Formats: sequence, structure tokens, C-alpha cells
Amino acid sequence: MAAVARCSRAPRGLLLPRAGPGISVLAAAPSVLHQHRQVHHAVIPRGRSGRSSVSGIVATVFGATGFLGRYVVNRLGRIGSQVIIPYRCDQYDLMYLRPMGDLGQLLFLEWDSKDKDSIRRAVEHSNVVINLVGKEWETKNFNFEDEFVNIPKSIAQITREAGVETLVHISHLNASMKSPSKYLRSKAVGEKAVREEFPNAIILKPSEMFGREDRFLNHYANMRWFGGVPLISLGKKTVKQPVYVVDVAKAIMNAIQDPDAKGKTYALAGPKRYLLYDMVEYIYAVSFRTFVPYPLPRPLYHLVARFFEINPFEPWLTRDKVDRFHTTDMKFPDLPGLEDLGIQPTSLEEKAIEVLRRHRRYRWLDAELEEAKPAKTYPM
Repeated sequence: MAAVARCSRAPRGLLLPRAGPGISVLAAAPSVLHQHRQVHHAVIPRGRSGRSSVSGIVATVFGATGFLGRYVVNRLGRIGSQVIIPYRCDQYDLMYLRPMGDLGQLLFLEWDSKDKDSIRRAVEHSNVVINLVGKEWETKNFNFEDEFVNIPKSIAQITREAGVETLVHISHLNASMKSPSKYLRSKAVGEKAVREEFPNAIILKPSEMFGREDRFLNHYANMRWFGGVPLISLGKKTVKQPVYVVDVAKAIMNAIQDPDAKGKTYALAGPKRYLLYDMVEYIYAVSFRTFVPYPLPRPLYHLVARFFEINPFEPWLTRDKVDRFHTTDMKFPDLPGLEDLGIQPTSLEEKAIEVLRRHRRYRWLDAELEEAKPAKTYPM
């Protein structure tokens, strides 16, 4: 794979052929100076729809190893797209992505997010770039400003310089400079930076996403190990509108293929709003676990979270996460949403069982979802 990355530049949107190991057409490709508006025969869509066809999409997906990334790569691979996956982790941490595309269609490229040449190598052969980079906590090497401002800005700048037609950037529904969460403030700054560098970028603002591997429903379900669920103001002053992760992945795919989506910002949220208290109560009802909520003042909650932050392992809870989870989801009636991308939003009640079945005791493992009382909704 490193050999492919070091080869000379190919025409815009070049699809690498599915050949044997070590065989590449890049060495014979013309200079990047002659790539503008040229269409390589390999990117012309052909074949029946499916992983063995050619969709014409050559996508670089930054952050593909994350929660949302696996769903995006899967949907790209199943329609016959070629996907370049830059990664910063150990190569064994992305093995589960390999079966998501046909032979030779997923290309893994080690990259340094602070090296612009590394980013350029990742995007120079693509016609679509998707930025999913993010992390829920800061580290000594990467803080929120690096993750949500500097890296997206560099990706947007280099993507524009490389002549890529489509850039998709993932922000957050509650991104705001006035937010108590540094995570959300950094997201707001990153949105603005991306829009300035790439005016035609497609910006998607999903609310908290839920799915099998999420850190939202599973987070609250795992709180039972601490003797109950601490909630600021008992969760009755916070309103949430979670969105299904598959719906967000579909939205990315539809936005890529919709020429009218360029330059727009989409607010992606689920069909129903819930008080945080009612939502967590439903989580425990589906899990057939005893729900024991108790109010916890924000300063004390932050103190507890601080102990998790200073441990040498991945922090299960942070002060910023406390603030983010207790922020009411905004409403953007003027922005297009999932329906404008041809997607019917999936409610929490439809898919919660997929996430929460693993939290049930054995005797309730096969219990029907109808046995759990539906969650109370908050007026839209």
C-alpha cells in the first residue's frame, strides 16, 4: 500500500484497477498538471449495482475507523466504490473494514494528520472526500482544536487545491460558540473554517447518534454498574432527539450523489424528542434492568468525571461529555434535514433493541420489545 502512495499522481478520479498484489496503473499515469477535467475510463459507472460493479465514486474517508465510519465505508463498498482509508491506528484495528468492499477496492494508507503532504497523497486520486475525524476526549497529542478545527481546515484546503469535486464534513447539531462544552464550541469553529476553505462543502449536523457500537445508549445502560444513573436536574431540563447512525450514513451517500446538495448545511435528527429522564428510563425498560435515577449537581458530576479523566486508560466519562449529554438538542427549522435527502428518519423505539439486547439478563434475552413501555415523547 505504501508503494501505491509513493507513485506519481494520476488523473482526477482515477480508479485503481483490480489487479494482483503490487500491480498498479499509477506509475504510467500522466502528471497532475494534466488531470483537470479528464475522465479516466475506470471511473465511468458500469455493471449492475453491487459491490462487484463500478459506481464511479472514488472516496477518501478520513476517520473511517470510528463509529460512523464503518457504516459509511460499508455503504460505499456495497455499491462498487473505491475507498481510500487513511488511518492513524494500528493496522489490526481496521481489519473489520476489509470485507466491506470487493477485492482491491479498499486501499489503506497510513497518514499523519499534521503533515499536509500526507493529506495530499490521500485525496489526490479521489473525486469525493469525507471527513469523519473526531474524538470524545482530548489527549496530550490532540486536543479538540486539533481534531475539529485544524485537521478539518487542512483537509478542506488541500481538497480544494487538489480539485476534488465533493467534500462532506460532519459537525454536530449542537455546535455553538455559546455551548458549555468545548467539544461543541470546537465543532462550531471547525464548521466555519471548512466553509471558508471549501465554500461548496456539504456540512451535516447530526444529533447524538445511536447504534450497536455507540457511546450514547450503551453509556447510560452501563451506568447500572455504579448503583444508578446520575442526572443533572434529574434529566428533566434536557431534551434529546437522537438519530440512528445508519440514517446518517445514508444521508452522506445521498448527499454525495445529489448535485444540489453542494454548499448546503443539513440538520440531521431523529423523528422524536425526549426528555433525557424519559429516554434513559426507556433504555432500562428495554434492557429489563432496574432504573435508579438520582440528581447530581454539575460541580459534583464534574468531580466524578475528573477521576475518570486522570486514569491511564480510555476515559469512560469526561467533564465535557457531562456537559454535552446535558445540552438540549437545538431545532433548525430553516435547514434541510433527512427528509430532504430522501430518508425517512428511524425512531429510537424501532432500533433500541439492537443496541440494548446485550444488556439484558439471560432470562429476558428473547423477550419481545412490545413488553417494554414506549418512551414518553416531548412536544416537537
